[in-house]
Parts: sequence; structure tokens; C-alpha cells
Amino acid sequence: MARDLLGCLFVVAHADGRTVLRLVETEAYRGALDPGSHGYRGPRPRNLSMFGPPGRLYVYLSYGVHFCVNVVCGQEGVSEAVLLRAGEPVAGVEAMRVRRGVVEGNRLVASGPGRLTQALGITREHDGASLLRGGSMWCARDEATERFQEGGISQTKRIGLAVGRGDELTWRFVVAGHPCASRAR
Repeated sequence: MARDLLGCLFVVAHADGRTVLRLVETEAYRGALDPGSHGYRGPRPRNLSMFGPPGRLYVYLSYGVHFCVNVVCGQEGVSEAVLLRAGEPVAGVEAMRVRRGVVEGNRLVASGPGRLTQALGITREHDGASLLRGGSMWCARDEATERFQEGGISQTKRIGLAVGRGDELTWRFVVAGHPCASRAR
């Protein structure tokens, strides 16, 4: 699913309009099979939405600083999700820049999971929100999605995990060479 989301549009409807990103970087997390996953040790109050149903968001606060958003994709009761790491601004760009405080260029508007959620206005209040029809958020394919996927996908080690916590797993997917993708430190 992490690979399939690349090139898709992630849309958030707000009272003042829509913000849209084209996803250019994702990471997969596999629950009980993955020591880097928040679901590795089973359900807890903080991670319940990660255990389904699929098609919902799992939003958490990272290091007490910024929110990160995952799309839940495992069957109900199984903790599997895809972290949305980076996106290319498509619509509502000025609103995203205001939220981010970025005034020039698009590269850093949603490059990295914390920047992405801030640009889209996603907070912990969105934890468990549905991406299914009729909601204020959804993910969609369009005519450009296939071009993004055919242009080349890089599969690399995930970013930001401690040694022995799944850092060696190559479950990060990036539209090859895309300027809006995050950079490994």
C-alpha cells in the first residue's frame, strides 16, 4: 500500500477551501512484525486507531513537537499503516504556506512528516478520521498518478528509527529524485 499511495492526491477540506498534496514519499509499518511500529507491543490508548478499521487515519504527536499522519491499511485488529512522509503542493498552496510559515518555493512546504501534517492542518483531533466518501479528507488517483509511479520509485531504509528498531527495513518509498521528498540526515 505504501508504494501504491505514491502519486496519489491527499485532499483535506477546510472551511476556507481545500488543500491538496500529491504524495511523493511514504513508509510502511507492520505492527507486531515491526519493532519500529507503534503497534508492535499491541493496542494502547494512544495507538488504538492504528488497529483499524482500514481507511482511517492514525495521528500521533512525535517527540512532543509535531504531528505525523498514517493511513491505516491492515484489516481490523491488525496494526498496519503507511506514514505519509512528504508531498508536493497541488492546491491551496497559499493556505499551506501560511500554516507552515514558508513564503518562497514549494520544496519545504510538506517535505517531511511533521511539515506535511502542519501544511494540511492535521492535528491529533483527526486521529481516527475516515478517508471514505463523505468525509473532509480523502485520497484519490488521477491521470498523473500513473506517470508519477512509472517515472521511478526508490525503495530505501526508513528514516529516523533507532538501531534495532526496524531501521534496516527497506519500507520507505520515494518518487525517485523528487525535490519535495524529505532528506535523510
